[in-house]
Amino acid sequence: MALRGFGTTIFAEMSALAIDTGSVNLGQGFPDTDGPTAMVERAVEGLRNGENQYPPGRGVPELRHAIASHRLDHYGLRYDADNEILVTVGATEGISATVLGLCDPGDEVVVFEPYYDSYAATIALAGATRVPVSLRPDSTGRFGFDVEELRASVTSRTRLVLLNSPHNPTGTVLTRAELEAVAEVCIAHDLIVVTDEVYEHLTYDGCEHIPIATLPGMRERCVAISSAGKSFSVTGWKIGWVCAPAPLLQAVNTVKQFLTYTHSPAMQHAVAYALSNEMAWVADLRSSLQERRDQLAAGLESVGLRVTRPQGTYFIQADVRPLGTADGARFCRELPHQAGVVGIPTSVFCDSPDVGGPFVRFAFCKRPEVIDEAVQRLARFAATVAPSS
Repeated sequence: MALRGFGTTIFAEMSALAIDTGSVNLGQGFPDTDGPTAMVERAVEGLRNGENQYPPGRGVPELRHAIASHRLDHYGLRYDADNEILVTVGATEGISATVLGLCDPGDEVVVFEPYYDSYAATIALAGATRVPVSLRPDSTGRFGFDVEELRASVTSRTRLVLLNSPHNPTGTVLTRAELEAVAEVCIAHDLIVVTDEVYEHLTYDGCEHIPIATLPGMRERCVAISSAGKSFSVTGWKIGWVCAPAPLLQAVNTVKQFLTYTHSPAMQHAVAYALSNEMAWVADLRSSLQERRDQLAAGLESVGLRVTRPQGTYFIQADVRPLGTADGARFCRELPHQAGVVGIPTSVFCDSPDVGGPFVRFAFCKRPEVIDEAVQRLARFAATVAPSS
């Protein structure tokens, strides 16, 4: 079995534990408020007006054209809506179809750890091998990679580099210099880069998301993947997309058509509307999330944890060693019972045991009062714990 060793996802495990213990769930990354009202109403209107049958397998034309316009307006990247854009059931399917479509058994895929858990599973399904390059905190707490480690990770069997920025779970937004280092490696070894850009609009403190496809020589070797879920707070809709040169996209679509074939036309039309009309709403969301990031960071610091304010995404990394343990996984499994709060251990996203061990991922995409309640519970728990010297 290709997925032998892959059990229930950590998100299902910890969310179930949150329900069982009545905990505040700062584990799974989904907001507790809805997206733009007009977007939701557009989906409702579509459902009521007959948008309930199979749409085109590649996605409704209106959405594909809206995605093309979005990539051009925000990044100066031109994609043909008919031949270079594919709508998927969330970014997760886009990544899975891409890896399955472009990898043969025995190929290697370079991933930056900590990595999102579906990456490991889909690489295994393809019969390929993941090769991790570690993101480690520097003196400021920002997670970054060693360029020499990246170069050393490439072999004659390397096929893809799977790149996630803004990065889940560390919150790092890769700089232009870091992206240029990745591009140099990909060009030198004729590699394809697959980018997970679902948090592209959720960056803070003026930090800029730069698609690696904008760098010289990279558009033709880049499969760029994003979705509506994070930008518009509709994670349950599962509307994602892939942008790539036609030959690469054809390989992705060959797999995708046998996974789900297509997805709700009403929601696709609603996302097309949002991409064209609701980016001001996204800007307001970004400002609100930055405030909630700072709220949770200050709260975690107040109970003794060491945190890094992320440059993007929904998540904060907290170092739990000041509370007397270096085992983030054990800490997370005990915390719901002891404090009534759920986080996700960063170690589950890593191959290297020394990378994520003492870190816990907490989500700040929750209402301010929910964050306050979580911090109050953590404060009561921390008062019973002997701090680490």
